[in-house]
Amino acid sequence: MSTVPAAPLLDMRGIAKSYGGVAALAGVDFAAKPSSIHAVLGENGAGKSTLIKIVAGVVPPDQGTMSFAGKQVHFTNPQAANAEGIVAVFQELSVVPDLSVADNISITRPPTRFGLIDRKAQRRRAEELLARVGCEDVNPRARVGDLPLSRRQMVELAKALGRSPRLLILDEATSALTAADVERVYKILHRLREDGLSLLYISHRMHEIEELADTISVFRNGRHISTFAKGSHSDEEIVQMMIGRDVSSVYPPKPVRTETPAPELEVTRLGWTDRLSDISFTLGKGEIVGLGGLDGQGQREILLALFGVLRNVTGTVRIHGRDGIPSSPGAATSPKLSMALIPEDRKTEGLMLPMSISDNISITALKWLSPRAVIDRTAEKNAVDGMVEKLRIKVGSVADPVATLSGGNQQKVVIAKWLLTGPRILLLNDPTRGIDVGTKEEIYRLLRELADAGTSIVLYSTDYDELIGCCDRVLILYGGRIVRTLEGAAITETNIVASSFNLPLDSPTAGDMVRPQ
Repeated sequence: MSTVPAAPLLDMRGIAKSYGGVAALAGVDFAAKPSSIHAVLGENGAGKSTLIKIVAGVVPPDQGTMSFAGKQVHFTNPQAANAEGIVAVFQELSVVPDLSVADNISITRPPTRFGLIDRKAQRRRAEELLARVGCEDVNPRARVGDLPLSRRQMVELAKALGRSPRLLILDEATSALTAADVERVYKILHRLREDGLSLLYISHRMHEIEELADTISVFRNGRHISTFAKGSHSDEEIVQMMIGRDVSSVYPPKPVRTETPAPELEVTRLGWTDRLSDISFTLGKGEIVGLGGLDGQGQREILLALFGVLRNVTGTVRIHGRDGIPSSPGAATSPKLSMALIPEDRKTEGLMLPMSISDNISITALKWLSPRAVIDRTAEKNAVDGMVEKLRIKVGSVADPVATLSGGNQQKVVIAKWLLTGPRILLLNDPTRGIDVGTKEEIYRLLRELADAGTSIVLYSTDYDELIGCCDRVLILYGGRIVRTLEGAAITETNIVASSFNLPLDSPTAGDMVRPQ
């Protein structure tokens, strides 16, 4: 007895969208089934973000039609999409930092009594939704801006579920989450699917797709390449679909060192409040030293302390032979110290979104681009064009707002603006979070090229594969301390995970390449 396939919940035909002459989507057909998790994969700039923005009512298509639950729809704003049961959680969170958790969750439809907001009912609703996403530990009265990024992302998910969606769109929903939260989200999403909800899921983490998705669609250069059931293609085949070329090696080879490089950075017994204690390490010229361990063990604080962001830091820091902890980011970026920091959140900490691509790249180098207090526009154009070419930033025009770029290309702009200063020490805070495979590969090669040319790099990453593939040494942090240093053949996932939990290593091959602190 044959079964009739279920009609698609979402059906898009001939969808096209362009920005400034650049086609983001070109004649795309796409459909999603009810009660399923549908993963959408592709490099940054492949068109997947534009696709979900059209579905969510953020932007209208230039051409094409869309049907939802058998009815043709055309959304002019996200509220219209919400009214039909389509809710999106974007990577750029929409929570208001200065409002409470309860206020954020009910911000569009707060419960009322006698014409006023019913605060008790609002808190009860927040507690119920937080429990639904496994965050009973979050106080509904807490100010969202005081929560860590991982908890803010869970509040965003609770807020979305409070709108009773039929189709939930998740854009890099786990990019800022801890490992425990990721497992929690997996269970939540499986339960939502069992309850009849459909999900569109965007992620650059292949293991997440393997864990969650029923169906996978691949996009490349604004076109829908293929849709298939999970398990019908290998990871390598999927990656080739996404980037349109064979990937022989994601990580460039590391150099074989015959002697210890001269130190560019020496840190001795660095401490800060109760977050950092007795941090000591060196960074050699041309080395890439990784910071590993579970999220929130002090890795970010080390980078911020070295860059002069934190106050009342104790210990000793020697940079290029000069003693002294930088007193401010301005001091850190001065020609004497020549440091640069690629921040964690490119949207709020790394870019000025309404300004042009050109202005964002050149802003760090205005001093030498303005020798007579007037910007040398020819020098600025040459510098910006050189960075766009070097980092292969996909732009229509450098005069376009940087907000129009895909996430991966925005990250390249952040890197470009700091490379323009010619830093001798580069600090990176999880630089490939939410970036596609192809762009990651380009960034890895860039980091190795910089290191080979003499730049010293400290790389914090929540991706163990990055630490293994990129770093010459990896410092594992636990409870604000460096508990182990791994180098050479000892930089393995097993050793990183064991060290992250401060467990002893049982690998007999680690030898003298593992140094406990």
